[in-house]
Parts: sequence; C-alpha cells; structure tokens
Amino acid sequence: MELKNPLYKNIGIHVITALFTVEKGTTKVLLVRRTNDPFKGMWALPSGAMYNNELIKDGALRELKEKTGIELDDLTPFRTFDALDRSPLYRMIGVGYIGIIDSQTVEILKTTNKTSNADWFTLDNIPKLAYDHNEILNYAIEKLKERIITTDILKSFFPNGFTLPELQTVYESILNIKIDRRNFRKKMLNVIVDTKKEVNYVGKKKAKLYKFDKKKKDISIF
Repeated sequence: MELKNPLYKNIGIHVITALFTVEKGTTKVLLVRRTNDPFKGMWALPSGAMYNNELIKDGALRELKEKTGIELDDLTPFRTFDALDRSPLYRMIGVGYIGIIDSQTVEILKTTNKTSNADWFTLDNIPKLAYDHNEILNYAIEKLKERIITTDILKSFFPNGFTLPELQTVYESILNIKIDRRNFRKKMLNVIVDTKKEVNYVGKKKAKLYKFDKKKKDISIF
C-alpha cells in the first residue's frame, strides 16, 4: 500500500440500518429526517460515517443510537453498496444492516443534533430518501423476507414470548402472503418451545405462550 497514492485518499464508510417493526399486522421501517447537507430535509435510514477506531457493526449500533435513541445489542449485515457516486462529498462505501424491534417497548428520539424527526413508515408509503437509501431499503426488505423463513431473527419482536396467531400475523405481514393456519402451526412446532404459560390473546380467550428454541438456529417454514 502506497500511502502517498492519491487514490487512497477521501474515502470513508457509511453504516446504514434498516430497522423494522410490525404494528397491528403491518410491517414498518424507521426513518429519520436530516437537518444537514447533503440532502437536508429529506428522510433517510438511520446512518452515518463510522469512526476509524471502531468496528463496522459498532459504528452502526452507535449511529442508530445517536440518530434515534434506540440501543440494540446486535444487528445483521446484509449487503455492501459501492457505487462511485453514493455521496456528493467524497467516496463513501455503504454497509447495510438489518434490525428488528418491538416498537411498543422503545421510545424514539424525535430530534437530535442531526435529525429533525423520526417515525415509522409502512413499506408501501416510503418517500424519496437521501443518498441511495431507497435502493438499500429494497434490498433490506428482500433480505428480511429471506431470513425470517430460515432463521430465528424474529425473536427480537417477542422478547417475552408469543402466541402462534401473533407469530403468524408477523410472517404474513412481512412476506405479504396468507399462510394456512394448520400448516403454519405444524411447521413452527418444530422450532419453538412451549413456555407453559398462557396469555389473553383475544378478549378473554387464553392462548399458549411460545419462544423460539435456542438450540435450533436454522429453520424453514416453507
């Protein structure tokens, strides 16, 4: 590596998080409104430039907390974005992450030093976003669909457990399909465990509470 070579200069890394939730059967993603140039006033995925003294994932977790107030333990990487013109300032490589959260248990910072608003958007109502974030979000949605049928990534939606009807609603919302209830139950009972607890699901109707089986990381419901 020749440090004096100008081709090594003016390059950085953007860390970008697509944070998803499900509210009343509808999948949503968290967006923030920028207050700084470039793209001042536009909505964007929570993101920013990583520091040279941190790991990439740590940078993504830090930026998510700084832009939204949300503190997570982990994120899932899904793709690198390296178009030469991603940023009008200088060359920036984008590294995308996926996060999942129960929106009912968190409080979002509406304003920060670099944002003037933050809100959940349904996937069919996404505005034109800053940078290439529309493209990044589209890739994130496809990766989320892929991962929910092969991993236990949805466990973050239900830290205290779930009923089978609740879980089926999440799958149907994200995949945008209808799933046969009996087939879904048959598949899921292979990868979830009964907590021996019951909760009120609809009115006074009792339903069993389940959790994902920690011993089974790889699953397939189709």
